[in-house]
Amino acid sequence: MPQDPMDFEWSYWIEWGRERILWLLAGHLLVSQVSRLLVEKYKPWCLMVYGMAACWLLLGVRGFAVILLHAAISFAVAQFQLSLLTWLCSLILLSTLRIPAVEETKRKWYDTENEYYLLLFTVSVRCLFCTSFSLEYCWHAPTQKSSHSFPWMLAYVFYYPTFHNGPLVNFDEFSKQMRRQEAFSVKTNLSILIVGIIRIFFWWCLAELMIHLMYIHALYSSALPLESASYWALGGLALAQVLFFYVKYLVLYGVPALLLRMDGLKPPALPCCVSLMHSFTKMWRSFDVGLHRFLVRYIYVPMGGSQSSLLGTLLSTALTFAFVSYWHGGQSYLWYWGALNWLGVVVENGTKRILSISLIQDLI
Repeated sequence: MPQDPMDFEWSYWIEWGRERILWLLAGHLLVSQVSRLLVEKYKPWCLMVYGMAACWLLLGVRGFAVILLHAAISFAVAQFQLSLLTWLCSLILLSTLRIPAVEETKRKWYDTENEYYLLLFTVSVRCLFCTSFSLEYCWHAPTQKSSHSFPWMLAYVFYYPTFHNGPLVNFDEFSKQMRRQEAFSVKTNLSILIVGIIRIFFWWCLAELMIHLMYIHALYSSALPLESASYWALGGLALAQVLFFYVKYLVLYGVPALLLRMDGLKPPALPCCVSLMHSFTKMWRSFDVGLHRFLVRYIYVPMGGSQSSLLGTLLSTALTFAFVSYWHGGQSYLWYWGALNWLGVVVENGTKRILSISLIQDLI
């Protein structure tokens, strides 16, 4: 039975996974387990070298040079230890991905559009990792200098399981866990690997069934069936789409999360089922946990967050969603999406504040 070809993200990553990425992840797993068994002290550097080699192999010398250049520029700017300057640098580097002349130059480096898109996706995710390291560098104490060096930045930026598509792990969490040396048990790790592979295989089969049987995205691509459908049918289609999105990210984040556990690290929690969510706030906290932690630590809290005035809280939330929209591409529909999510969160939090007033509680 033919599959629904309209979900670009699923088709793209499954194709790359089958061709090369799964094999490179298997190579990372082998290097990681051997280094944990024999040279635990040097594990970060072994994984760094492997990640750089994998990047070179997939993206070529020019793609590798772009990511290394981004890291070097971010590290150089971080030396001033000014958060605002670091953010300015990060936004400028991110904006270079949208300059038409730069895009055309990068396209000429590769034979296919898929190779160019792999570079684009990888660099956009690496921008977040560079930002995380640079801000932590701005905030670190002099006693933490050794763990905030340029080699540690490279170990973080070129860590391969999270390299192309995430999930996002903040540098403070990564460095603490990577420097921690634990007892290594082949038996325990083998059981984690087997159970993890079974679960991911189940999620993948479920996603493939949805792609082959439901044709959700094909229906959305044509106006005629949507115009003739009832509101109940449209609601069912919307639910089916977000459920597929959830299952898709169980696979796309499940694979790197399994490798993180095999490396002795604690990955961000996998997405929570969307059917269990009833609020915008919970959706943002529970779906992409790594991205949520990044936004809270580096944007929301530094801007004042919930501890500031009402206007300050609204501004903190607005800037957070503005960055999310810009990072995802900055197209007009993304700004509308970000604005609607911001409005949903504001309405929810405003309602909670009103309901917390003692007079309202007495009335209830």
